[in-house]
Amino acid sequence: MVVILDYKTGNIGSLLNMLKKIGAAALVSAKVEDIKKAKKLILPGVGSFDRGMENLQNSGFLQLVSERVIKDKIPILGICLGMELFTEKSEEGQLKGLGWIEGQVIRFNFEQNNLKVPHMGWNEIQPQIKDSLLEGLDNKSRFYFAHSYHLLCKNEKDILATTNYGYDF
Repeated sequence: MVVILDYKTGNIGSLLNMLKKIGAAALVSAKVEDIKKAKKLILPGVGSFDRGMENLQNSGFLQLVSERVIKDKIPILGICLGMELFTEKSEEGQLKGLGWIEGQVIRFNFEQNNLKVPHMGWNEIQPQIKDSLLEGLDNKSRFYFAHSYHLLCKNEKDILATTNYGYDF
């Protein structure tokens, strides 16, 4: 069972609908017993970094999720703000992130050209490492982006894929 963690950020209904469409057993939950039984976790999110961290800290399940991810090594997928919270910090806020990925979230900086922020549109990705998450995708797979910030990893081996909007990220 995939558990989509409900910490009161973002539109999780569309994510649940997509998982059902592809036949994945999933539920949205903030219940400790569901998180304990989960085989995989998803941390979605839309909004500001500090608000997301506050909601996660106030959720009552943060310690358990950390144990499941770090100690039990169950897979977790961060989507949008959810992935940003995996990092140490963000230029967008003052609070510390989860620190699961060494790096920080930074705002796009386009002093030398006139690209618009937020970045919105379809981009191809370039896989950097082989991973089951990208298994079955062809070389021209495109993903939709709508964001003003991106991750700056300290360790290149933590980078699954990159794309380009003014520069590679």
